[in-house]
Amino acid sequence: MPAETHYRACNLCEAICGLEIKHENGQVLSITGDAQDPFSRGHICPKAVGLKDIYEDPNRLRRPLKRTATGWEEISWDTALDEVAAGLRQQRAAHGPHATAWYAGNPSVHNSGTQLAAPGFLRALGSRSLFSASSVDQLPHHFAAWQLYGHPLLLPVPDLDRTDHWLILGGNPLVSNGSLMTAPDVSNRLKAIQARGGKVVVVDPRRTETAARADAHHFIRPGTDVFLLLAMTQVLYAENLVNPGRLAEFTDGLAELGAAVAGFTPEHVSGITGIAPAEIRTLARELAGAGRGVVYGRVGVSVQAFGGLCLWLINALNLLTGHLDEPGGYMFATPALDILGKPGPYTKYDRYRSRVRQAPEFMGELPVACLAEEMLTPGPGQLRALVTSCGNPVLSTPNGPQLETALAGLDFMVSIDIYLNETTRHAHYILPPATGLETAHYDVSFHALAIRNTSRYSEPLFDKGPAARYDWEIFEELRLRLEAGDAAAATIAPPLENPEAKLDLGLRYGAYGRAGLSLEKLRANPHGIDLGPLLPRLPASLRTATQRINLAAPLFLADLGRARRVLAAGPPVAEGQLLLISRRELRSNNSWMHNLPRLIKGRNRCTLHINPADAAAHQLADGQPVRIRSRVGAVELPVEITATVMPGVVCLPHGYGHHRPGTRQDVAQAHAGVSINDLTDDSRLDELTGNAALSGVPVWLEKPGIGDNQTSE
Repeated sequence: MPAETHYRACNLCEAICGLEIKHENGQVLSITGDAQDPFSRGHICPKAVGLKDIYEDPNRLRRPLKRTATGWEEISWDTALDEVAAGLRQQRAAHGPHATAWYAGNPSVHNSGTQLAAPGFLRALGSRSLFSASSVDQLPHHFAAWQLYGHPLLLPVPDLDRTDHWLILGGNPLVSNGSLMTAPDVSNRLKAIQARGGKVVVVDPRRTETAARADAHHFIRPGTDVFLLLAMTQVLYAENLVNPGRLAEFTDGLAELGAAVAGFTPEHVSGITGIAPAEIRTLARELAGAGRGVVYGRVGVSVQAFGGLCLWLINALNLLTGHLDEPGGYMFATPALDILGKPGPYTKYDRYRSRVRQAPEFMGELPVACLAEEMLTPGPGQLRALVTSCGNPVLSTPNGPQLETALAGLDFMVSIDIYLNETTRHAHYILPPATGLETAHYDVSFHALAIRNTSRYSEPLFDKGPAARYDWEIFEELRLRLEAGDAAAATIAPPLENPEAKLDLGLRYGAYGRAGLSLEKLRANPHGIDLGPLLPRLPASLRTATQRINLAAPLFLADLGRARRVLAAGPPVAEGQLLLISRRELRSNNSWMHNLPRLIKGRNRCTLHINPADAAAHQLADGQPVRIRSRVGAVELPVEITATVMPGVVCLPHGYGHHRPGTRQDVAQAHAGVSINDLTDDSRLDELTGNAALSGVPVWLEKPGIGDNQTSE
């Protein structure tokens, strides 16, 4: 049989690049970029070839596993689903519905089957103890969108293809391919900005890959972006540079914001941020003077104690300079599938609180930084069971060792996952769905965050076979069993709800439905359909009660008091203390890709980046092993001396730490590395949004093997 060609979107990161896959007799021959994709235009990154390796990975689970006294045992799907549903019902009967928790990892939003089917399962589960990776790195974005525009999913993105001035804080889009900004081929898009006479500026504690290609880079002390943003806002008001244009007609709080930031002058914040007053004024003036400009902030500004204020001020700066909802500025996509839901006030905030820390709920979830303590603290309401969906929180959430201890003590745990990994090894049952090349896929979330309006549907390349289950089938089977009450009743329940029907209905009733967009049309256009550039959407798309932008929301103004206290006190620095930040690599995506030889081969990338001055102060040589300690834990790894990190800062990659026993990730052991979340502190979070404060964690360096109180100095 001759080789055939299959087209689909890569679902391994947010860029959703189009792929051209040559295959023959069930084997992938090659994976290249789809030059006919109107969005990615033939671009792919090294991770795309990982789809072949995931499909062929001998460690990937293909049948349900049950943990027994003698080890893991393969069981049938019917047995697994019956026993899992029975176990969940038993937990609910014994401890109430909220004693069973749910955790969804990042891959959940990279699979439309999970996104469209998991909500039905959760309704049947009946628990409000819901957690996800969202409170690790992105809740401030949603919180700001909710407060300003009325809905947490009404998220603006930079209009990169038309901007002339791009200011980036705490983001590295050349490596991440975006992140809450679906933007394939950022490298060439950045070049295009510069080629048309524009400017790219990066503010980051590390000279990232993006910063190296930018026109200017400013180091900033980790965790202090809020003060830079406040000072930039103050400059706009003080120098009469505020010019919101047409947005002034439907924006409340312009005067209130000016009064609130009046005391945050560049001179006042320079000491804490490490950025000179003149440079702060230049950043503000250049943004205000740009014909088409945009401020973008990502993980670095989200994962700090003032993440919510940072994202509020980023939106405010775009508005105040006339760049919000304008071409080349901060714009809203018009996705083919509407993810906002019914019109009306959004009320999913502080309806209930976590039991131990009293952290408020937001978007139907509790902060994942609270998950372990809810399992470990005895008393009424203690979490006794857990369901995880394609997540590895032991490696991806703060204080991983504490969570490991908590997972080991659960009465019942179920993981829907393709690997026996650092988290799922604690489960009583693992239910592995078909994945990647075996599944159909539509990017429900990422088309809504795209810098250009497009739509694309991916058909399965390979048949999953009769012995496998799609993720949506697993959720539907469990939903039916939970709703029916027993396995026998589930056998006569209605048929499973294929999410394709929901998708087709959503497309037909969406923004382009009247123009004939449907699932059938997408199937007839395997390269995807270009729906045009981003268009102004305000005020029509606002979801606030007043149909106006709420620029000076009371929750933000109140939180400024916390910022003022920190600024007055100055940064607390203990003797020998350094601040820890994370980094991402192009060939990895959290811990997903570390079992694939072609992506992890080569030099050891799990090293501690340290500035030459700090290395000299600690008498460290390049490649020397060092012990790094925080309040919650310690790890050992080699040092890599580099001027790309600012003095006083050390940097670790995230997604490593595959040294735990009992996993089936054989290849990863050669490059196991250490987990940065063995050091991040579960007690540190943004009080306003509940997001984990993973950046700027205080750490100390020690010689390997010595006691906690013996520093290397």
